[in-house]
Amino acid sequence: MGTPTIAGVVRATCAAIWLTLKASVLPPPTRQQWLDIAQGFLERAQFPNCIGALDGKHLRVKKPPNSGSQYYNYKQFFSVVLLVLADTNYGFIIVDIGSFGSTADARIFRASRMGRWLQSNQLDVPQPAILPCSTGPPAPYVVVGDEGFALSNNLMRPFPRRGLDAKRRMFNYRLSRARRFVECAFGFFSHKWCVFLSPIQLAPQNVNVVIKACVVLHNYIHTYESTPDEDAQVYTPPSARDILPLGGTGSAGLRVRELFADYFMSPSGSFPLQQ
Repeated sequence: MGTPTIAGVVRATCAAIWLTLKASVLPPPTRQQWLDIAQGFLERAQFPNCIGALDGKHLRVKKPPNSGSQYYNYKQFFSVVLLVLADTNYGFIIVDIGSFGSTADARIFRASRMGRWLQSNQLDVPQPAILPCSTGPPAPYVVVGDEGFALSNNLMRPFPRRGLDAKRRMFNYRLSRARRFVECAFGFFSHKWCVFLSPIQLAPQNVNVVIKACVVLHNYIHTYESTPDEDAQVYTPPSARDILPLGGTGSAGLRVRELFADYFMSPSGSFPLQQ
């Protein structure tokens, strides 16, 4: 069997896997499922009102012809980006696939339907709720990310590392406890599918087909073949390339972050391990 024939079989098989599994393992989360995800972050990361951990992973690819530096990332290799919102069971809730490696995670997030739909509340995210055992104002449900993302009322990032006081250090610690789940999910994903352990020798459009297949297989395993503690419900909207700024940034995001930081230092929001 010739190389072009094998390549066609692989491409067709991956496309069939995506089309067959996406409806069963990538259903749009309901409001109750968002609440269940938030409960997982509260119980396992002690971060209330959190509906996902956000991060991007650079998947190595062979340099596409005539692509210039589009796929060349800050880590000094060629890649496409898999942007993921993960839950505490290491499942993928929302993904964006195939952005250029040279594009920053924050820009990918702004360009994606994930970001636009989250900001416009088209994902049926629950309304703000009072933090557990607190008498303070209601806090919005948020996703957590690293320093590469822009702060908003729906997305929490760490405080800058310089000049941290005890409250801000504690907020960064609690946020890192929540963020670790997406990092672990990436670890399981890349080591489960060995194609990601070396540069993918395919054209960009075929790379995306392979990634899609592995994404739904990852969630299939967590949904049907893993232990009950690792089950996950996930949703994958298609990618969008039109850039729209996220609202709710600036002072609104700062106020929300301060609200969480104050809560984590209060008797209601602290826990023994943080000391």
